[in-house]
Order: sequence, then structure tokens, then C-alpha cells
Amino acid sequence: MPLLSDALQTADMLLIDDLHAFSFSLDEKGLSIECMDGRELKRWHFVPEAVSQARYDDSAGLWLIDDVDGPHRLACMDAIIAAEEENE
Repeated sequence: MPLLSDALQTADMLLIDDLHAFSFSLDEKGLSIECMDGRELKRWHFVPEAVSQARYDDSAGLWLIDDVDGPHRLACMDAIIAAEEENE
């Protein structure tokens, strides 16, 4: 069974509830995520127990993780990096 903590180790960005988040951290206090939604800063914090109990939905390709507000959809992603073009 996959673990969310393992997936977070290689992720460059997250997709949480359809919002892209580049600012996130996982430590002994849990998972913290921040992102801008227009002009509004959104923040989530998941305690370590929620991270360890996150469920992977293989058919949707995302994690389901709960906090006090209920379930959230979370996908771990690799950032797209554009290759530099050489000028001739």
C-alpha cells in the first residue's frame, strides 16, 4: 500500500482541491500547504495522523486526506521545467 509521506518526498508541487501549491512542507508536526487563489492566501495543515491515514484512490490518481473541514483531494506532481534553448 502506498504512503502519502513517501509520495511527498519526490513531489515538486501539489494539487489540492484543484489548486496548484508549490509551497508545502512535511515534518514532525504534519503537512502544511499554502497557495494563492487569486488574491486570497489559502492554508491547510494536516496532523501526522491524517498524513499516515491518507487513502490513495488509484482510479483517480490522487490522495484523500481529512482535516477538521472534511476530506480533501491531493495529488503529488512533478513541476514542469523548460529546457534552455541555445542561441545560434
